Amino acid sequence: MRSINIPIIALCFILGFLQSCKKYLDAKPDKSLVVPTTVQDLQGILDNWRYMNVECSELSEIASDNYYLTDNSYLGLPNDYSRDAYIWTPGMFVGVPTVDWTYEYNVVYNANIVLDNIDNIAKDPTTISDWNYCKGSALLFRAKAFYEIAQIWCKAYDENTAGSDLGIPLRLTSDFNAPSVRATLKDTYSRIITDLQNAALLLPTTPPTHPYRPYKAAAYGFLMRTYLSMRTYNKAKLYADSCLQLNNQIEDFNDLDATSSYPFAAIKFTNPEDIFHTSCPVLYYDLYRRYSRIDSALYASYDSNDLRKEIYFKNNPDGSVYFRGSYNGIYTNFNGLATDEIYLTRAECLARAGNTTPAMEDLNSLLIKRWISGAFTPFTAIDAMDALQKILTERRKELLMRMLRFTDIKRLNKEGANISITRLIQGQRYTLSPNDPRFALPIPDVVIKYTGMQQN
Repeated sequence: MRSINIPIIALCFILGFLQSCKKYLDAKPDKSLVVPTTVQDLQGILDNWRYMNVECSELSEIASDNYYLTDNSYLGLPNDYSRDAYIWTPGMFVGVPTVDWTYEYNVVYNANIVLDNIDNIAKDPTTISDWNYCKGSALLFRAKAFYEIAQIWCKAYDENTAGSDLGIPLRLTSDFNAPSVRATLKDTYSRIITDLQNAALLLPTTPPTHPYRPYKAAAYGFLMRTYLSMRTYNKAKLYADSCLQLNNQIEDFNDLDATSSYPFAAIKFTNPEDIFHTSCPVLYYDLYRRYSRIDSALYASYDSNDLRKEIYFKNNPDGSVYFRGSYNGIYTNFNGLATDEIYLTRAECLARAGNTTPAMEDLNSLLIKRWISGAFTPFTAIDAMDALQKILTERRKELLMRMLRFTDIKRLNKEGANISITRLIQGQRYTLSPNDPRFALPIPDVVIKYTGMQQN
């Protein structure tokens, strides 16, 4: 894929303080910088996977309950912000790098460069397909970043309060001078949905040659994910249906090599489940296998015939286990879209609608490919509520370390699930209670300082 290097200075525009930096603004631009003038130039920006596909925030996983740190691991973390994020310290981003915020808005910035310029490029019968693909991809990348920012720095969506709850700065232009102002949560989600719906209209139904590039199924999948976080289950189910019409494949874990250090390495970019491939760098040492241990109760919940117990985990010398089941096939965590998430979401939506039989059919379609061949007996449910509980249990077991659990806890607590997260460090207990305001993590103080936007 062709790529074009665009200066990654998104932190500056995010902070909005360039408007006050006259010296900077008066400076003449570097003539060596490439000015995108063709669809191919703009597509090159989006194809720069180092910025578009592997820069995101891990904070939603850091703050979640899939793992724990021992006292020694916690004290051995190399910086304060890794320790603070683990125990949800209110001042966790005071005087520290704002990499999480910057990474997400880098994606927004690059997408906006494309969207600011694409309409200036003429369309003709020979370029219309590429033109549509480029614009649709930019809309999807921006929507994905907006969604991820909202999951970390905003409250859970509640239709009764979304019109007044704080959302995120909706940067819709690459102009550095545009101020950064927090929209409402309602407007935030409305923008995410609008971008994704427009992307779906422009993107093709045929998957690309490389999963770093999106297609229509990805737009449907992110619409599903967005509506699920809003607890709008009928629409989440609708888009899950649409997504699975384009890709309904499930990888059979019996075909994987469990003796490999990373069992998914051999199929990193050929995994049939992979709809759109994105991942997160290791910004925090909390999730690095040297430090983190998988929650012991979670690990114990896997049946001995469940291949995920071997594929996803490996033993530490102390008898605990660490996660090695990333679809990236390496130590970094996958946070893209895969069909297992789509099946589980559709199953949940079906169960919530009282459709027990098809809900369990979706669940069993997945699990039969996760258990040792011949050992799986299809799960049954006595009613829709029983089905829902089984599906939610398997959702957590299947999708851990994908930056999804934090949002799941937030939305499920809105449904009355009463999920708390607890840390125990040197005999002191730290608890994040259901619907605690700290589920909206603090925006880095340097962002607040330079923009004047309201803090959580």
